[in-house]
Amino acid sequence: MKNDVHVAFIGNPNCGKTTLFNAYTGAHLKVANWPGVTVEKKEGALKYHNNQYKLVDLPGIYSLTSYTMEERLSRQYILEDEVDIIVDVVDASSLERNLYLALQLIELGKPLIIALNMMDVIEERGMDIDLHRLPEMLGVPVIPVCARRKKGLQILLHAVAHHKNHPRKDSIEHQHEIKEQKSRHRHNHHKDTVVVYSDWLEDKIDAIENALWEKYGSIENPRWHALKLLAYDEEIMNKYPLEIPEIIDKSYEKEIIKQKYDFIEEIIEEVLFNKDKESQSTDKIDTVLTHRYLGMPVFLAIMAFIFFLTFTIGDFFQEWIVQGIDITAGVLQNLLTSINVSPVINSLLIDGIIAGVGSILAFLPNIFILFLALAVLEDSGYMSRVAYVMDGLMGKVGLSGRAFIPLLLGFGCSVPAIMASRALENPRDRLKTILITPFMSCSARLPIYILFSGMFFGDMAMYVAFSLYVVGIIVAIALALLFSRIDKSKSSNTLLIELPEYKTPNVLSIFIYAWEKVKSYLSKAGTTIFVASLLMWFILHFNMNGMVTNISDSFGAYIGKAAAPLLSLAGLDVWQLVVALLSGIAAKEVVVSSVSILYGVSDINSVMGTSSVVKQLANVGFTQLNAYVLMVFCLLYTPCIASIVTIKKETGKIRWAVFSVFFQLFVAWFIAVILYQFGRLLLR
Repeated sequence: MKNDVHVAFIGNPNCGKTTLFNAYTGAHLKVANWPGVTVEKKEGALKYHNNQYKLVDLPGIYSLTSYTMEERLSRQYILEDEVDIIVDVVDASSLERNLYLALQLIELGKPLIIALNMMDVIEERGMDIDLHRLPEMLGVPVIPVCARRKKGLQILLHAVAHHKNHPRKDSIEHQHEIKEQKSRHRHNHHKDTVVVYSDWLEDKIDAIENALWEKYGSIENPRWHALKLLAYDEEIMNKYPLEIPEIIDKSYEKEIIKQKYDFIEEIIEEVLFNKDKESQSTDKIDTVLTHRYLGMPVFLAIMAFIFFLTFTIGDFFQEWIVQGIDITAGVLQNLLTSINVSPVINSLLIDGIIAGVGSILAFLPNIFILFLALAVLEDSGYMSRVAYVMDGLMGKVGLSGRAFIPLLLGFGCSVPAIMASRALENPRDRLKTILITPFMSCSARLPIYILFSGMFFGDMAMYVAFSLYVVGIIVAIALALLFSRIDKSKSSNTLLIELPEYKTPNVLSIFIYAWEKVKSYLSKAGTTIFVASLLMWFILHFNMNGMVTNISDSFGAYIGKAAAPLLSLAGLDVWQLVVALLSGIAAKEVVVSSVSILYGVSDINSVMGTSSVVKQLANVGFTQLNAYVLMVFCLLYTPCIASIVTIKKETGKIRWAVFSVFFQLFVAWFIAVILYQFGRLLLR
């Protein structure tokens, strides 16, 4: 016997499912005002009235007709017997669009509650919803909530607790006396069925129900299965095949959809008031932000402003952290000297851990500012507009504008960005998107840009760093065009994406999101980067004869000097940098910590530290051109281990993960060579 009550949170993309899930479970899952945030189910738990509730946040879907991976996942989960009750999270401010899925869920026949979310938006727009009439017409409880402000949550949970064993009310109150009188159908479905179709369609449904009973015996909710068979649903047709060609003679999906929307219009007419008072501010803003010609320049200007904040505000706080690391290193050095610690331990702590991990921690303010700004853009509803603006360009390279969503997510981290490709219906489009997404400039590369642009470009550093993000977008789109030219199969290039209303970003949500990213960054500093720093210290301070005093005699020097000629045409044949690049495969931030260790600088972010590195690089002819080529190479070359593993997981084949490793390495080398050689000609 099950002790847990399994509750599935489902709804359209961007309806507030994850926000509601977070409010109940205390989880800090990513939320944003654009579709496609949840790409796999998330689980949480809570206790209420001595019962344990297992809550599941499912990817957003528009209907139970599954096309994408996330839609199939959501549909499959709610069809399982494990689910005790479904909570359909409905965006009250977009009631008409959200009701289509609600009607499908009602027809499914499982215990269902509608959580009417975003009631605060309804109030702000001066709109009203008849909360008495709506549940009458739908036959299921409708609970008004505001997940962002945590209002109505206890009432919703109470409804879940008391409704889990009751699929629906005994009767439906449509008040369709005229339709009932005109109907020639032998059953009066208006009393017990929420969506009543035309008589000829109801006749087909009845005939299929009888055929299902005859062939398969007792079957749960034969009406829903009959509708799916009439819609030529592939999964149901394979599971319950019927040979009644006079009834199932073609797909009636379009007619079923049309009649559902006819009923939705009736509902809206009866329950929604003052719709004309809805704010027109979104349309006014979109005349600029989604303009055919202005949309892209505005997006680039916004990203440039974000980098301005990342550098100016981030660098101000970075100085404090640098001073703290200097003080920590000095105190530790004095302590180790006073107790006569062996040179090996001294070097390990100062040259390995402090220089390695400390150099990464100094960039924490910049990372926080970047994620804070991106969270504001997402929560405001702007990111959907970017995908819309990019639709035309993406269509020309053989992809949908929806494919740009994973690329945008790639500004944060390649791992969730690759996973977000599940939103694409076409498997070949998914594969192409997965392969180009790692070319986007993730936050792990930001420390590299800040370090080298600051060392070599001074006041122009923020513009140089911003240009690298633009380069990443250009390369990704160019490669998408290349893949599409190679792949002659047809792709579905139609963009169907919701453009949500603009809203004031929720302060708590964006700070939670930014803080979660900071925690992830700190976790990486304490694990991957820490281990990588120890490994780098070892290969740079030891050889077959033991510890060395000169790094040029170490294991690392042998490796770097052997591989350096491969990068000579790109102007990167400095063995220290080659070793740093190799270490970056573990995590891109490790490149910075490796440079710190390689050049014997305990605090590479200080004025003295950067001056020391610049001087050493200048001695081998390393200039601004070399520095920019290095940053471009770091942008484009082999993805980190976590991304490689994710590519393998999402494609299901190791060959694509291996391909991405060597393909990106070749692209990085090729573009770096072209850039360096062309730059040398210009600078002559």
